[in-house]
Amino acid sequence: MISLSPAAPRLAKLTALSVGVAFLVTACGGTSTPSSTETTTSATGISCPAPGAVPGSTAQAGAGGAVPPATTITETPLKLGSLLPTTGSLAFLGPPEIAGVNLGIKEVNDAGGVLGKPVEVIHRDSGDTKTDIATQSTSALLGSGVSAIIGAASSGVSKTVINQITGAGVIQFSPANTSPDFTAWDDKGLYWRTAPSDVLQGKVLGNYMAACGAQTLGMIVLNDAYGTGLQKNVKAAFEAAGGKVVAEQLYNTGDSQFSSQVDAVVAAKPDAIVLITFDEAKSIYPLLTGKGVKPTQMFMVDGNLYDYSKDLSAGTMKGTQGTQPGTFAKEDFKKALLAIDPALKTYNYAGESYDAVNLIALAAEEAKSTKGVDIAAHLKDVSEGGEKCNNFASCVTLLRNGKDIDYDGQSGPITFSDAGDPTEAYIGIYEYDNDNKPQPVKAEFGKL
Repeated sequence: MISLSPAAPRLAKLTALSVGVAFLVTACGGTSTPSSTETTTSATGISCPAPGAVPGSTAQAGAGGAVPPATTITETPLKLGSLLPTTGSLAFLGPPEIAGVNLGIKEVNDAGGVLGKPVEVIHRDSGDTKTDIATQSTSALLGSGVSAIIGAASSGVSKTVINQITGAGVIQFSPANTSPDFTAWDDKGLYWRTAPSDVLQGKVLGNYMAACGAQTLGMIVLNDAYGTGLQKNVKAAFEAAGGKVVAEQLYNTGDSQFSSQVDAVVAAKPDAIVLITFDEAKSIYPLLTGKGVKPTQMFMVDGNLYDYSKDLSAGTMKGTQGTQPGTFAKEDFKKALLAIDPALKTYNYAGESYDAVNLIALAAEEAKSTKGVDIAAHLKDVSEGGEKCNNFASCVTLLRNGKDIDYDGQSGPITFSDAGDPTEAYIGIYEYDNDNKPQPVKAEFGKL
């Protein structure tokens, strides 16, 4: 295999997204309305396909036998930073992402570390785009000599620091950025992510709503890189499936009043409404139900797909559905995460964060270097073409025995494009229960 040089031009970035999505799990990727024998929830004009088998990652956290010792070197120990939200509109994503990072670090160090030395991690808050916390945190991490920074969760936040990070010769590796803008970013080969571009989530969600029988769609959208990027791809997929978008209402970061947007969307009388928001959904959702919109007509996305049991009355969201990149966390992985953070309530992007740590550590082992540019040159190589393995201990054993590896992780199969994007991924579909908690229904597998 040929390893990508981090300084090489990424001409494949714009072509990588031209390939269509191949849906390999039950009927949600189609454009026809399912029959009445294949339904789960229902509302006026909407009758969603029945769930099929829910695939999970085959990765087993903590698995692996004795690990061969690393070659003794004088390399500086690998030091990682995390830039993940503990405050701001995506603070609900911070705990599972940080737990995923810490679990990955623990397992790497339990297996002897990278190049014979323990890996260190420094955690810093990313905040959100309403503050300058991310810039301050990034400066602190770079000043500490990290080789890679895992984060940010928000695409908008990442845009504020990506040039600062990659310009310093340090890897930025996001577990949750989904904006398509990063695919063509001039990042010197140093920006990577385990979350797929919203080109994929948009196609899955747009097709799924059409498969539920919705012919018209209303959208309430956060006006930032994440929101408008996902909006574009949901709209394109829904219209390609024969639907019509009848209302699109934007709001800005920091807004607290949403009545005008809700009134405009409700007035258009769409069959379905998608909320492409962050935690503003806590305010928007009750306004919609107060106007008579049924829970089964509403769809959420990864930016707001979380537990609302403490925010809304029981049963308020029952039947609402939503999408999130990644497959569903398996029980052994959840137990391992809970051992790290017993207070965890959700597992959003924990697998992607765990996989980011493992991929960076394995690329450093293969490169025999802890320098960011050297690690980046091997990230694509450890994700494809070799012997399958799914955790650091088993993968590093293969590497130290001279084998080529293909890491598949907790977030699903991971094969990077030259742009640093996953070329294949699962998109999970969830449905809210009577406690206003999202429960897994099925996962769609797609390729870009």
